[in-house]
Amino acid sequence: MVLVKKLVDEVSGWLRVYDDGSVDRTWTGPPEVKFMAEPVPPHDDFIEGVAVRDVVADRKSGLRVRIYLPEKNPGEEKTNFPIILHFHGGGFCISEADWFMYYYIYARLARAARAVIVSAYLRRAPEHRLPAAADDGYSALLWLRSLAKSGESSDLGDVDFNRVFLIGDSSGGNLVHEVAARAGKEDISPVRVAGAIPIHPGFVRSERSKSEKEQPQSPFLTLDMVDKFLSLSLPVGCTKDHPFTCPMGAAAPPLEELRLPPMLLCIAEKDLIKDTEMEYYEAMRKAEKDVELLISHGMTHSFYLNKIAVDMDTNTAAQTDALFSAIIEFIKKH
Repeated sequence: MVLVKKLVDEVSGWLRVYDDGSVDRTWTGPPEVKFMAEPVPPHDDFIEGVAVRDVVADRKSGLRVRIYLPEKNPGEEKTNFPIILHFHGGGFCISEADWFMYYYIYARLARAARAVIVSAYLRRAPEHRLPAAADDGYSALLWLRSLAKSGESSDLGDVDFNRVFLIGDSSGGNLVHEVAARAGKEDISPVRVAGAIPIHPGFVRSERSKSEKEQPQSPFLTLDMVDKFLSLSLPVGCTKDHPFTCPMGAAAPPLEELRLPPMLLCIAEKDLIKDTEMEYYEAMRKAEKDVELLISHGMTHSFYLNKIAVDMDTNTAAQTDALFSAIIEFIKKH
């Protein structure tokens, strides 16, 4: 007798959940964009000025990280590069640190910012609901602390542990806030979180915002994706008002009580969740936190990760350049 699995939930193109608990993340959307979700293997050789390696950061948990190492230019031989710790997006349910859409963006950022980038392979829901991804993100930061204490940072090359920057896109932006808040409660020296950069963070609330109702849906974010991903990833029984998704809400720890680093909050003007991202910004300002705001005009959620649009549309390319410039300037200042 052959047992047939039954589909119990689906996020169009991205993910299917079956009644036996198995999850299929095979891409079933337009084939012409499948390449962006293909894994890129690590390479020790410098390709276009960047080498990439995968390292096991925690043998007990199996946590891995992907490291982007920029090739030193003449005159940089004695330079210690800042570290950018990256948390990938995907609604806590999809994507991996080695996907092409992250590889091409973060290799570019490593070159341009003159920084070593560490991207954590985060556990994904629904197999691993939150706080799993947040725990992995924080574990990656503690791994950096262990390297700094031991003096064994050969995997990273010459780095400045006093200038660690957290960065994350979409749901990874949520993790930027969460990991920064956790780091503020502990002594993580000799590591110092010098800044945090949430890009189009998935900050939402139970009640639909005006932008969710009125903004156009994009290939990287639809209302169905928001609802389905969060129903699969938040702790069982929790709503979007949970602190992981609504850190500016009543259920979250008061922002005034958190020790947070300087922050660059990046928002896209036509993002579905722009209004709730702005609510976070205003709450941060009211709490007298050091927060800058960058708005990418005319752009939708995670636009810069869409290589096809970046290559074919001059405005998307220009806005991506402006986003990179702002990130690099922020890192230089801190």
